[in-house]
Amino acid sequence: MSTVDEPRIVTLKVTDEAIVAVLSDGREISVPLAWSWRLSEATPEQRNNFRLIGSGQGAHWPDIDEDISVSGMLHGTPARPRPTLTAPR
Repeated sequence: MSTVDEPRIVTLKVTDEAIVAVLSDGREISVPLAWSWRLSEATPEQRNNFRLIGSGQGAHWPDIDEDISVSGMLHGTPARPRPTLTAPR
């Protein structure tokens, strides 16, 4: 029985419009920057301060505590929405 390796991120960049990943299988995929409210609101310096995690299964931005996975990008799963604050009673 053969196993298929899951694609991994080789390189990643965040533009003003999108999160763009080049995968180990040669594909380049992107999702709208709006998928991550944290990255949308981050400064360019914060957007560029990331590290690949899980041997390229995803990326983590420590300044804004955001994680994005290859699986989420491929399956069209945006980051969780911004939590809403309830007014005190």
